[in-house]
Amino acid sequence: MIFSLQHRRIQVLIGYARVSTQDQDTALQLDALNKAGCEKIFQEKASGASRRGRQELARCLASLGRGDVLIVYKIDRIARSLFDLLEILRQLERVGATIKSVTEPLDTTNSMGVFVVQILGAVAQLERSMIRERSIAGQLAARERGRLPGRNRSLSAEEEDALVTEYQTGKTTYKGLGVKYGISASAAKRAVYRAVKSGDYLKRMKC
Repeated sequence: MIFSLQHRRIQVLIGYARVSTQDQDTALQLDALNKAGCEKIFQEKASGASRRGRQELARCLASLGRGDVLIVYKIDRIARSLFDLLEILRQLERVGATIKSVTEPLDTTNSMGVFVVQILGAVAQLERSMIRERSIAGQLAARERGRLPGRNRSLSAEEEDALVTEYQTGKTTYKGLGVKYGISASAAKRAVYRAVKSGDYLKRMKC
């Protein structure tokens, strides 16, 4: 039986190095990645705050194929948060690639590394649930105190009615009303808009 190796893809070790500012140097990372046996290294100087700003990272991830290993010096060089890391890991999983950190116990080329990733995923899910529970609890507590979620009005209903009535006379401006009632001009404008939207203002115009 003859096996064709024409379409077989050889495993490649691909490195990624990043520093946050132009003043920093990637030399330390490059030395470690070369020592790890990386055949190709993507490097850039970019903030980790946004995936959009890391163009070389996008090229690096796009170059990975089945069996390839992404090598990084530290996880924070590639991911800005736990959620960001998990998204990258999912992307690697989709193409059949793995990741390894040369200074940290993250290595999805072995079963222990996969287990670590599963723990990270569980922690991220727990964090999402806790944030959601705190948000719901805060909303319920606000309702019990008679406060509804959203922007609080600066004026009472009576004050808003008086403000709209004054604006109807045409003798004042939003800025003037804001000064008189101790609110911003935009708040005065919103008060008038609410009256117009509800139809109350139009009723006054007909009187």
